[in-house]
Amino acid sequence: MIDLLVRNATLPDGRTGIDIACKDGRIAEAARGIAGEARTAIDAKGYLLSPPFIDSHFHMDATLSLGMPRFNMSGTLLEGIALWGELKPLLTQEAVVERALRYCDLAVAQGLLAIRTHVDVCDDRLLCAEALIEVRRKVAPYIDLQIVAFPQDGFYRSPTARNNLIRALDLGVDVVGGIPHFERSMADGAQSLKELCEIAAARGLLADIHCDETDDPLSRHVETLAFETQRLGLQGRVTGSHLTSMHSMDNYYVSKLIPLIAEAGLHVTPNPLINITLQGRADTYPKRRGMTRVPELRAAGINVSFGHDCVMDPWYPLGQADMLEAAYMGIHAAPMTSREAMRWAFDAVTVNPAKTLQLQGYGLEKGCNADFVLLQAKDPIEAIRLKANRLKVVRRGKVIAETPERVAALHLGGRPGLVNGADYAPG
Repeated sequence: MIDLLVRNATLPDGRTGIDIACKDGRIAEAARGIAGEARTAIDAKGYLLSPPFIDSHFHMDATLSLGMPRFNMSGTLLEGIALWGELKPLLTQEAVVERALRYCDLAVAQGLLAIRTHVDVCDDRLLCAEALIEVRRKVAPYIDLQIVAFPQDGFYRSPTARNNLIRALDLGVDVVGGIPHFERSMADGAQSLKELCEIAAARGLLADIHCDETDDPLSRHVETLAFETQRLGLQGRVTGSHLTSMHSMDNYYVSKLIPLIAEAGLHVTPNPLINITLQGRADTYPKRRGMTRVPELRAAGINVSFGHDCVMDPWYPLGQADMLEAAYMGIHAAPMTSREAMRWAFDAVTVNPAKTLQLQGYGLEKGCNADFVLLQAKDPIEAIRLKANRLKVVRRGKVIAETPERVAALHLGGRPGLVNGADYAPG
């Protein structure tokens, strides 16, 4: 007996009329015309079935804290960091857990089933790290939560950050983080990368570095990150997040830098929603967009994924755990509106971040985990265009969230009808 059978689905690779049979939490078969009875059957009606969405860069310790203790009036990264510094002494572990769990509920409803979250370790209490470790345990049945030890105030600049990062890793935090551009000097930033990568290498861990999140074209720590990754044999295990300074660098230097990133096997995670709102704040006109050079990184064969970064916190007052919204904004900010590039943006919130997080059993092939999302769209581009409704969210072969189809009823004086955005695909 099949546990779950999804019939007549369209897959992201363009295959149509596909059935997905699930048993014991895994995909038992993916083909046309699967026979047999199932305890639960879903008619996909030709809609798009996707592996779950993944957020490769988030800050769950701060999420849903908008307005506490005040609002970010300048909208800048630096005021956000200062505001977070005001909030940290007021935090309780219970409050951090409660907000994080509320966010995880929202994420599940959006088909977002894997999240890499950074956690600030500059508070000597390690309150947020302990809170998110508890959250990781509680959400394990439905979300893969990967936690990064992040020294928000600087690995060296904050007096106890180095020791706290080691303590957090000892507690069970998964990934080594850093923020070299926030150190007191470029030299300290480079030295911090050397030591952080050495810690990751010694412990056999991944590393994810907030790197060059600035409008300064001379902030070039990603070059050092690429060097240390190669020196220590960490290829494929290190992520450079943001890299917004690359938006402002001169083209000649970038022509040298991108091959170094590719050679080191770095993953890159821009955060379109946040990068284009926090960066360029000191500009009059023309204003810089702030997002890193996604098309050029792609062309070099570098694994690029989009993160959401923030939702309703000191840095960003909007957001709803919707990775399709991040993909949509990435298309606009790059800009990249060819059919091929827009289709790629869907990969930037699914299969690409799965590589970054090194998730096992991810995908829609036989033997993969039975985790997927049925979207009210006919293809990946349409899913991004519509920010498509999540009709069913499935985890290990069980439906854990669902939303009715969205159809608008029109009453236009003799022309009644129904409108579903997914019916308006280009002919």
